[in-house]
Amino acid sequence: MPALTSVSPASQKIVHVVGARPNFMKTAPLVHEMNARGGALRQVLIHTGQHYDDNMSDIFFRSLGLRAPDVDLGVGSGSHAEQAARVMMAIEPVLIEHEPDWVVVVGDVNSTLASALTAAKLGMRVAHVEAGLRSFDRTMPEEHNRVLTDHVADLLLTPSRDAGANLRNEGIPEERVRFVGNVMIDSLVRLLPQAVESWPRLRAELNLSDGQPYALVTLHRPANVDGPDTLSGILDALIEISRRMPVIFPVHPRTRQSVRTLETDGRVKLPSGLRLMQPQGYLEFLAMERHAAVVITDSGGIQEETTYLGVPCVTVRPNTERPMTVTHGTNRLVAADPQAIVAGVDDALGRDRRPAGPPELWDGRAAGRIVDALLGVEAGLAAQMAT
Repeated sequence: MPALTSVSPASQKIVHVVGARPNFMKTAPLVHEMNARGGALRQVLIHTGQHYDDNMSDIFFRSLGLRAPDVDLGVGSGSHAEQAARVMMAIEPVLIEHEPDWVVVVGDVNSTLASALTAAKLGMRVAHVEAGLRSFDRTMPEEHNRVLTDHVADLLLTPSRDAGANLRNEGIPEERVRFVGNVMIDSLVRLLPQAVESWPRLRAELNLSDGQPYALVTLHRPANVDGPDTLSGILDALIEISRRMPVIFPVHPRTRQSVRTLETDGRVKLPSGLRLMQPQGYLEFLAMERHAAVVITDSGGIQEETTYLGVPCVTVRPNTERPMTVTHGTNRLVAADPQAIVAGVDDALGRDRRPAGPPELWDGRAAGRIVDALLGVEAGLAAQMAT
């Protein structure tokens, strides 16, 4: 691993790599923060094309105010191995061409690991944003990506104290770790006012009355949506909940085909109270999330967003890489079982206590701390990392 020495900010070139929708919310604040520093940093934005559907990619670039990528690798879908291999083959010549001072990767998707590994093999410095998260479930592909990315990265930027503890337990030196807070919350804080402004229009489109409680759903993990028995059980729970309040379900492309198959086979019949809709842009979804009575999800990012917003969340997973959302009091884990999901929603809606505020350093200013770490302006950073 190359020694990390201080580099003049004026000469710094940063390559950002994004590949899937969750990456965009984490990279956008970094791009905006670097732009605000008066041109001291030259930025290259690489989109691997891991998500290539307009509703899953381009719409999020526009919502977050991100410019078009400088490079689009267009790797598309495939098995985990195929996708990672395509990213590695496609990104290597781009990295060689640009010779960045830092390659910044975010999150835990296949593009994250593939880009980090390629950069490390080229002797380039890698910074991992959202480092240290662990579910301790090695059946999850994302867990492999998290662990391996952290162990090839030079600078590990953690969103929470427990993430730093995980890295220490794995033997990663303290000098490579910086607790910076949750950069995805930066996007939420910046754009929440716009999302709130859009709510009256969106509420009318959803045919919801003012103040009417509703449940918001998002599901995409293979364990929940690929198996017909599991998915039909989850839909049974949503149907039961829809008898009490409207259930709004922006359907991930992965999930939509599975739902259609169950309808065609006659295994489920969706009532009018369960409203399936196309995937939404970031602002639209944030507005729906902000006003929901409860959110039902299997997304890690949405566990974090609901924690900041103080909205009850029911996570249909046996574990989470974000356990502090549970200890903070907003999130609860439930099995992919109709009775467990309904009971989880009842519990979430029945609790009166809400957290006093967001978690530590989830303050909308994480991007500034990350850029400081990259530039080495944090006290002693360059000296510590060079030893």
